[in-house]
Amino acid sequence: MEVTPQDAQFVRDLVLRQAAIRLDGEKDYFIQMRLAQLADVSGASSIGELVNDARRGAPGAEVRIVEALATHETYFFRDLHPFEALRKEVISRLMKARESSRQLTIWCAACSSGQEPYSLAMLLREHFPALSQWKVCILATDMSEQILSKAREGVFTQMEVNRGLPAAYLPRYFERTGLNWKLRSGIRDMIEFRRVNLIDAWQMVPTPDVVMLRNVLIYFDLPTKRRILDRVRQQIAADGALFLGAAETTLNVAEGWERVANDKQTYYKIKVNP
Repeated sequence: MEVTPQDAQFVRDLVLRQAAIRLDGEKDYFIQMRLAQLADVSGASSIGELVNDARRGAPGAEVRIVEALATHETYFFRDLHPFEALRKEVISRLMKARESSRQLTIWCAACSSGQEPYSLAMLLREHFPALSQWKVCILATDMSEQILSKAREGVFTQMEVNRGLPAAYLPRYFERTGLNWKLRSGIRDMIEFRRVNLIDAWQMVPTPDVVMLRNVLIYFDLPTKRRILDRVRQQIAADGALFLGAAETTLNVAEGWERVANDKQTYYKIKVNP
């Protein structure tokens, strides 16, 4: 299947408008590959048919195209250093500060198929048993309802559990289901999955103490990055921690953030005015 220049431009405009993801003209091969896969699974005869459905406003056509073009690369304990910072310093500090309320909220934005929030749930179970007596909420959001459905199931292939998951965690937190592995209910129940498009209106209830906004800002232009970071600053707890991807920063992007160095990992907190 091939994508015409006119259809590729329509798709670029659609994805930019609905998801603030900018695909330049050099990404037409990517558009063609993803939409060919979508046509195959949806039964469309061509990429042109998919695009024409979106042009005429067929129900769900635009959403399917936008979701097909979104990147969902993820794996358990990805990059590891943020999880080490949480284990060694951030969670303990927040637990001391929240001793009276005994509530802790973590927001995983752009959670994809769920490996990041499930990694956090396993980390809390493994290293912070006292939190079993707390009200702990791990809110996991993504713009794709399709990928959220997969995340809610908590079922992963052998290849997926081989990527980043400590070997000892597999028998401890998963059970066999055919050729795949399913997270035990105690871990799945710690996560609330919700559809949120970062460029639309969103509201966190309760206020997040930790925000995982990793490897998503790289897809946005500078004004969109600034708007999202400003909104996170309005939502996050005053002493909360923001984690970005290794290639992302608040420097020269959004004001009001202070970088905190922690061993090999950095995170960000709201800057306190002198």
